[in-house]
Amino acid sequence: MGMRITVDVKAGAREEGIEKTGEGHYLVKVKAPPKKGKANQAVLKLLKKYFGMQVTLISGATSTMKIIEVIEEQN
Repeated sequence: MGMRITVDVKAGAREEGIEKTGEGHYLVKVKAPPKKGKANQAVLKLLKKYFGMQVTLISGATSTMKIIEVIEEQN
């Protein structure tokens, strides 16, 4: 079981980045547009790199607010 975080997404941003806005709450900016799941893919890729762990979208696929589970990868 991993930890769950809340993520506010700003799709179509000029620059990509992650900002911690509170305990378990992050703002993620991605350049990808919010069409055909492209922004979701970009968010998950950025979070995986940020945490260095596996990430899974739990809810909010069509919303700007998402629940993401961060899972420690098993070796």
